[in-house]
Amino acid sequence: MLSGLLIVRVSLFVTCLVDQFWPEVGRATVELLRRAGCTVDFVPEQTCCSQPGFNAGLHDSARAVARHLIETYEADDAPIVVPSGSCTAMFHHLTTLFSDEPGWRARAERVAGRVHELGTFLLDVLGIDDHGARFEGRVTWHDACHGLRELGIRAGPRRLLGKVAGVELVEAKTCDSCCGFGGTFSVQYPEISVAMLDEKIADLEGLGVDAVVSGDVSCLMQIDGRLRKRGSSIAVLHLAELLNSR
Repeated sequence: MLSGLLIVRVSLFVTCLVDQFWPEVGRATVELLRRAGCTVDFVPEQTCCSQPGFNAGLHDSARAVARHLIETYEADDAPIVVPSGSCTAMFHHLTTLFSDEPGWRARAERVAGRVHELGTFLLDVLGIDDHGARFEGRVTWHDACHGLRELGIRAGPRRLLGKVAGVELVEAKTCDSCCGFGGTFSVQYPEISVAMLDEKIADLEGLGVDAVVSGDVSCLMQIDGRLRKRGSSIAVLHLAELLNSR
């Protein structure tokens, strides 16, 4: 824990992809928040944020998942911290699912009002930009689409990375270009998805970076898969993992 900090209780929404594919990000998030002065609760009843159904146009299915999500979190009042801009944005879309159900819409608004993307929470709520991290290497930041375009997250992560000892932060020309994942988009249109990703990876390889960092596991999984396919040595790191480096 950093010295002189007030204790803040938060609730972690771990996200499906972190839970199922990249648990190291969940652990790094908890350790990072604890060092920043937080006690971290985890509600085991949590499931999906309902984004897959919402994005696929299956709104009845999405509403069923969203009702459970709302019921899971509305009994508490702690800030909900999410290591994903994508899932954070979906919390704020919950009201759209219940546009014809005023009662559920109001309940969704109350829960969404407590939700914070991890990096934004560290900066804007806790007011901490230096987490005592160290990482020796040349890194670049990937602006995940939901974080950038729906939440307006751009300067914050770069500020956090700039405080990591040993890091040389360089900007990629394609930093704000989509990685081509897009949930079911990469499944329905694989050729387009790969073409989008290859343009980004060519840029990354030209920069000579050691790692690409982002705030969404979905993007990092997409980028990492293609990097490994090409035999690249570039690592991928979630923001929580980098800020937790020592």
